[in-house]
Amino acid sequence: MSRDNAEFAEFFAASWDACLRAVAATTGNMTLAEDQTAEAFARAWASWHKVSRHPAPKAWVVRAALNAGASWWHRRSKETALSGHDIAAAESQGTGLEAAVLTALRRLPARQREVIVLRVLLDLDIDTTARQLGIASGTVRAHLSRAMTALSSELTPTTTTETNR
Repeated sequence: MSRDNAEFAEFFAASWDACLRAVAATTGNMTLAEDQTAEAFARAWASWHKVSRHPAPKAWVVRAALNAGASWWHRRSKETALSGHDIAAAESQGTGLEAAVLTALRRLPARQREVIVLRVLLDLDIDTTARQLGIASGTVRAHLSRAMTALSSELTPTTTTETNR
């Protein structure tokens, strides 16, 4: 096995789960996320000489997967839907994320969801997240703050206290 093959195989084994979770959390559809992630890893392999030197190769794969998904949605928007044959709703099974978290993530605006995926799920720093999304670091911080506030309010159980008199 050549050095490039071994490096890529190691990267793939170490990164598949995290990348799949990140894409699934963004798309909300595990089947679609698996397809997009597989396509992104295939693209990474084809460009491994470039991807291996990228400052955040996992982020490159996630971005490529999300771009593949955007292309898929663009193609799908031109198709005629058949009643009862649309893609099933997302399932949390296999993503490693609770259904409530996935539901809350899907309710976030797309950019906030992308920031959460890159910053929290992939553990990228603010500057790397900003570069991946093509936005300023301050904008990442703003989106992250808004997203965390929205997620916190949606996922924190409300308690009511009753006073007995």
